[in-house]
Amino acid sequence: MAICSPLVPLNFPTPAQIFLKLENLQPIGSFKVRGAANAIASADREQLADGVWTASAGNMAQGVAWNARRFGLSCTAVVPEHASQTKLDAISRLGAKIVKVPFDAWWQVLMTHRFEGMKGLFVHPVSNAAVIAGNGTIGLEILEELPDVDAIVIPYGGGGLSVGIAAAVRALRPEVKIHPAEVETAAPLAASWGCAEPKIANYTPSFVDGIGGKSVLQEIWPLATALLDPPIVVSVRAIADAIRLLVERNRVIAEGAGAAPVAAALTGKAGSGKIVGVVSGGNLDSWKLVKILNGEIP
Repeated sequence: MAICSPLVPLNFPTPAQIFLKLENLQPIGSFKVRGAANAIASADREQLADGVWTASAGNMAQGVAWNARRFGLSCTAVVPEHASQTKLDAISRLGAKIVKVPFDAWWQVLMTHRFEGMKGLFVHPVSNAAVIAGNGTIGLEILEELPDVDAIVIPYGGGGLSVGIAAAVRALRPEVKIHPAEVETAAPLAASWGCAEPKIANYTPSFVDGIGGKSVLQEIWPLATALLDPPIVVSVRAIADAIRLLVERNRVIAEGAGAAPVAAALTGKAGSGKIVGVVSGGNLDSWKLVKILNGEIP
């Protein structure tokens, strides 16, 4: 099962007090184990007769596969062609079948919740209600350990993590600022912010593969606009610098998505009080880490 991940200070002087919620220390190296566990555990046995499947860039596939193995279920993961090899290797080790498709086809699975020929229970990585509820436990843990937190910065991919944490925190401390963090190469929430409906955003693949897409999912849009504060967009370079900072100052390895909230908090746009950055995962290819530590961008 998921652990109650540590909350530690960032060992770097800033006007704000920045804390790190280390979800990279979960059994699969990502927060995704929480929502996947809740979705499978709460499903009817009949729904699980043909196993489970998901669409994921890597981390949700690991979460679903890890929990499928616990329950003795077959598992298939539909992944985009640019998925990290580190994540693909982990999915295979957990016993799941991998189906690679072009990014546009993969994104359509997220939009339609369907993939031709697939059987079993579909665990949507973002908008499944049980997944969102599982993600919300992160917010409860933050409030328990840091009840006077001023802001929480969360990586925004599909939005399930952000709205899950926000729903839990808003119920107890509605005044807390909750900012989604996006990478500038794929920032659909920022492109849509203040609009009546979500807009299509430019998408450029980068090593920051755990967040970003072409648009905000329709089922997440009303939740995001009701629960979240304005998104903070950071560059690929800023995220690479944040990864290096985390290694050098805290001995923490974060993937691109996991370092995005730290990069966002360092801009000052989340305020100057007590800020928690949710380090959502640490599944980073070793060769990419080497390049980043040498000051390069993979």
